[in-house]
Amino acid sequence: MIIAMASPEDAQAILDLQRLAFGYEAELYGDDRLPPLTQTLDELRSEFGHRLILKFVDGGLVVGSVRAFQEGDTCHVGRLVVHPDRQGRGIGTALMKEIESRFPEARRFELFTGKLSVRNLRLYEHLGYMPFKEEVVSPRLTMVYLEKRVLRS
Repeated sequence: MIIAMASPEDAQAILDLQRLAFGYEAELYGDDRLPPLTQTLDELRSEFGHRLILKFVDGGLVVGSVRAFQEGDTCHVGRLVVHPDRQGRGIGTALMKEIESRFPEARRFELFTGKLSVRNLRLYEHLGYMPFKEEVVSPRLTMVYLEKRVLRS
């Protein structure tokens, strides 16, 4: 099992994993048009130019991924995905810790998830993220924005 930088050659595997992982979210919110489900391969490939994308590989298969970029002193983290059969085994935690370590200049990390995504919220809060804002997207979907402030010497 390794965590490494993903490359554009990994895009199809990451996109397939993303669609699989967000299938649960689509059911939860009754919306199969969530951006992670509608993203195209070309859109994902274009992210490699301005985002750091990590992959978690086990047995030669990409079973987890996360991406991030820094703007000012804030690192924006997104699309943490773990294969549904591998959830609850520390892969998401490992990916989050690794992505945070890749942005040593960041003073703050920010991400968002749906309000009904209790497992996601529990993971992020366990990692030190605190809710700071909610945004109603639709009658069934409210996004919760979380942040983690980091003191660096």
